[in-house]
Amino acid sequence: MNLFIDCEWNSFGGELISMALVSETGYSFYEVTDYSNLNLAPWIVDHVIPILNKEPVSREVFTEKLHAFLAQFDHVHIIADWPEDLMWFCKVLITGPGTRIATPTLTMQIIRVDSLSELPHNALEDAKGLRKHILSWRTE
Repeated sequence: MNLFIDCEWNSFGGELISMALVSETGYSFYEVTDYSNLNLAPWIVDHVIPILNKEPVSREVFTEKLHAFLAQFDHVHIIADWPEDLMWFCKVLITGPGTRIATPTLTMQIIRVDSLSELPHNALEDAKGLRKHILSWRTE
């Protein structure tokens, strides 16, 4: 199953704030991490936080929900338009020294596109925009 990913984080090199994965069929995962202890960049405060549209959860709950979402698939191919999206996905899979959540077989791909989103800088809407953009290539 192809999954389209987008993440938001606290500026360049900053901590993860939200992640969304949207399947080809439109089924989605979207969670917001607890960012209350982060020193948020002003741009993030002005442009990302107001449009998260979801209450934050702890990193443990975030990881559990991601595990449950991925467990429904035998194989996933994750498509991103930016490398850090895949970096954050991989970081969330790691739960501690030498431990990680169980996943189906994973492959990943970066496609450089400027996707249109109905709500830019909202990870769920950006992932939906990437999905729509990539799927439109297949129908042309």
